[in-house]
Formats: sequence, structure tokens, C-alpha cells
Amino acid sequence: MKSLVIFDSLYGNTEKIAQSISHALSEQGEVAILRVGEGLTDQLARVELLVVGSPTQRLRATDGMNNLLNSIPKNGLKDLKVAAFDTRLTWEAIEKTPPLPFFVKILGYAAERIARQLKSKGGELVIPPEGFFVQGMEGPLVEGEVERAAAWARKLFA
Repeated sequence: MKSLVIFDSLYGNTEKIAQSISHALSEQGEVAILRVGEGLTDQLARVELLVVGSPTQRLRATDGMNNLLNSIPKNGLKDLKVAAFDTRLTWEAIEKTPPLPFFVKILGYAAERIARQLKSKGGELVIPPEGFFVQGMEGPLVEGEVERAAAWARKLFA
């Protein structure tokens, strides 16, 4: 299976998760990994699985990721398997910043929004969106998240 992992990363945490996912996917076939801004060109036409990830910023994906997703034409992902992930604060950290818990409960995280965008472009969501936890706004990742990301990626083939 040919896969493409596209990510954005502000402090390196989402990049580490994307690399872990990419490595796990390479067990099943060819994988390309791109940072937002490196350009999609004709990559989408050559893959069977697209995995997209972003840090959660202001309860959504980064501007760069949103711009990329918005640039994909309607039905541009038709018949393509897709999956979405994000990096986010732990619930304990969110609860320490009122009124953030209220807004998170209403608006959610980047992964859910990315998944909706991918589906709206014709993608077939093959696994529920997933969040990977960071300690504080700049990280580092919570211990075990890199391994959890690899395990999540392996579920894409189950």
C-alpha cells in the first residue's frame, strides 16, 4: 500500500508523531511524509492512504493545514482512505485554564475537524481521529505517545 503522511508542527511534537506513524506504515508498503508547505503536487493521485495531522491551536488545526485542506477540490479525495490525528494538551492541563474546558467540550480538537474536512472532500475515514498528548503548549510529548502513535497507525491495516 502506498501511503502519504502530511503534517504541520510548531514545536516538533507533531512531527515526531508523524514520523512514528510513517515508520509504522512503512511496514506495509511505501510511505512519503510531507510537512505542510512542501506541496502536494500530484502526490494524492499516487497513494491509497492519506494521513493528516496538526497540532491543536485555538481548538483547530494550524492555519497552514487548514489552507492546504481547503485547497483540495471537492471530491479530490474520492476513493482515498484517510485518517486524521493531532497533538493536544492533556485534559488535566486544559482544566487548569478556565474557560478552556467549556470551549473544548463544544468545539473539540483539530483531529476531528481534519477528519470532517477529509470526508467532505470525498475521503473514506478508516479509523476514528486520534489525539496524542503533549505536556504544556510546547511539549514535550507525554511519555509513551510515540509508541501509541505507531500502534494507532498499525490499526489502519486491521
